[in-house]
Amino acid sequence: MIGRRNLVIGAACLCVGIAVAILVRYYQKPLILRGAVVQESDDPGKQAPIADVDVSAADGAAPDVSRTDFSGFFRMVLRPGVKSGQPITLTFTHPGYAPLELKETVGDELYVAHLKSTQQEEAVPANHPEVVVGNILIRYNTENTSAVNIGSGVKIFDIANKGNVPCDHARVCSPDGKWKAVVGTASLDAGAGNEFRNARLSCVAGPCPFTRIDSDGFSIGGQTISVAVRNWSDSTTFVLQAEVFRLQNDDLVREYYPAIIGGTINFTLPSGATGLSVEAEVDGTSIEFPLGPDPVLSWADCNVSVQRDGTKVYRCELKPWCKFR
Repeated sequence: MIGRRNLVIGAACLCVGIAVAILVRYYQKPLILRGAVVQESDDPGKQAPIADVDVSAADGAAPDVSRTDFSGFFRMVLRPGVKSGQPITLTFTHPGYAPLELKETVGDELYVAHLKSTQQEEAVPANHPEVVVGNILIRYNTENTSAVNIGSGVKIFDIANKGNVPCDHARVCSPDGKWKAVVGTASLDAGAGNEFRNARLSCVAGPCPFTRIDSDGFSIGGQTISVAVRNWSDSTTFVLQAEVFRLQNDDLVREYYPAIIGGTINFTLPSGATGLSVEAEVDGTSIEFPLGPDPVLSWADCNVSVQRDGTKVYRCELKPWCKFR
């Protein structure tokens, strides 16, 4: 009895110890602040996200400096010991924007900072007279796959058999196992680079009701199609036919106008787009500006973000000495 009691007490102590360890670890788990940084404006449509903003916490509340991504999002891991409800001062710095300090309280809320641009306050350099930009057009190439109908394929095949012959354990029988049957096959090859579409099979002669498709290798199309048909009566004739299409890739030039909000140009490119360029009238002269992997324009500062599906999102902000027409 004493041994059993000691065992129960030991197990209880172990459970309490594990529970305490879990609670200690839970309460020591560092808190995380999440927020966004946007441009200051009375117009919500002009509160563009700001990337590469350094976000820090005063008094060592966060051991590391966080930085906003393309969407303006930041994630700050606080040091262990900082508790919910504790006051915290967040500092936001970025070239071209006035530094900002926000006095907040640690919690699970979303922190949004509005930074004021200093570019408009800067005097236009003497070697950069005011530049007027207008008629902006986005141009890129995309590969389009098209199919051209170049003909058709036809295969006529017979399935020879004699009806009303008992199966008598023959290798191939009717579905009910009563009559001797024969399986006939046919196939078509469209050739390299081609494919069959709209393939169909029809019985054109003989006791068609006593046949069945055993293998359908034609309905989905493709370069080669095939079929296997079971016949358990007299001879039948089938026709396998389909249209032949040749696939070809074409380079298409796409053009569209970007969204302009305030002093920011916003546009996206689909996955696989190449040859991006921006055409614009600069001081009345139409100029095409090719954009490589690192988008650089003489009249705007650009950032690009690649989404999970391969779509590229661009945001270009006019330089201080430029304005839209």
